[in-house]
Amino acid sequence: MRVIVLLGLLASLAGCGVETVGTAATGAAIKKQELEQGKATMEQMQQKLDQANRQTLQRAEQAGGDK
Repeated sequence: MRVIVLLGLLASLAGCGVETVGTAATGAAIKKQELEQGKATMEQMQQKLDQANRQTLQRAEQAGGDK
């Protein structure tokens, strides 16, 4: 009887460990996705800044040539 109780207790503890590992893996996957999205957003913003800088330089050159 004691053996059955111990086996049941061990099985339930092992199940908790599996759930914890699964939860950690899910959390890591979510963080990875957030990081990738953040990098994509940074790249888009950098491209927009570069474009705005190019436009500013073009306008400055045009304004200087108009004088």
